[in-house]
Amino acid sequence: MSRTALPGTQESDSRSFYAWTKLRRFFAHVKYENLVAGLSGGVVSTLMLHPLDLVKIRFAVSDGLDLRPKYNGILHCMRTIWRQEGLRGLYQGVTPNVWGAGASWGLYFFFYNAIKAYKQEANQGDLRASQHLISAAQAGALTLCITNPIWVTKTQLVLQYDAGVDQSKKQYRGMVDALVKIFRREGIPGLYRGFLPGLLGTSHGALQFMAYEELKKKYNKHRSLPLEAKLNSFEYITMAGFSKIFAVSATYPYQVVRARLQDQHNNYMGMVDVIRKTWGNEGIYGFYKGMIPNIIKVTPACCITFAVYETVSHVLM
Repeated sequence: MSRTALPGTQESDSRSFYAWTKLRRFFAHVKYENLVAGLSGGVVSTLMLHPLDLVKIRFAVSDGLDLRPKYNGILHCMRTIWRQEGLRGLYQGVTPNVWGAGASWGLYFFFYNAIKAYKQEANQGDLRASQHLISAAQAGALTLCITNPIWVTKTQLVLQYDAGVDQSKKQYRGMVDALVKIFRREGIPGLYRGFLPGLLGTSHGALQFMAYEELKKKYNKHRSLPLEAKLNSFEYITMAGFSKIFAVSATYPYQVVRARLQDQHNNYMGMVDVIRKTWGNEGIYGFYKGMIPNIIKVTPACCITFAVYETVSHVLM
């Protein structure tokens, strides 16, 4: 039977000192450069590729409701939005997307590199693939806890369909307006719609970072270089692209479930309800709607993000 150390005892003081020492060792590996570099990469890639993200979300939630526009493909979707709403329509929801992507990538790299360095110090050497996977999952969970409200506002902003002369259906004027109205209407739970599938979706980032780290490690080992040797931009882009395609292919259905939970036009009872209705109405195909525009968008976005991140981090450090 385990016993709890009483406050003020030597055992309790010893445990407190040990915990404080571990915390200090962890914070010794925290570097703002990783935050700045990750944020830079996320913002640049998002500004360049936001229209494809908008198309991906609109396809992901296309469940047959009459209010939704009908699109025949990626180009038809983009042309339709351009004709109806112009460039502003293609960049609907870009503000929370920039905030969300910048904060997510910045925090992800910030947490991930600190966790990885802490574990490397404890292991006195490089990490195994499974340790990279766990470190990335931990970083993803921490990041999601902070950024989920931004993703909810982004999803609802890109799902404001053009109402022609009647603009009453335009619920939100922008990111802050959306945050305030969602909070007033639904409280904290409204800002954390889709959190559970998002948490499950940290497996996406974990698989991506594991693949990226392993590719870099094996490539440098093949060339007899140090494990953390700087590569050129093309090499970073190639490894980032392969790791992203691998992660997307393995985890895409959670993004459909998450987008549908965050959609203001539907009321689901929870993640299981989304899965049951999607499977019942659309079959397995329903869980992969929007995957092609997603791959077209996220692969170059990932390549840009990682190339900018590696460049900026090496400059800052």
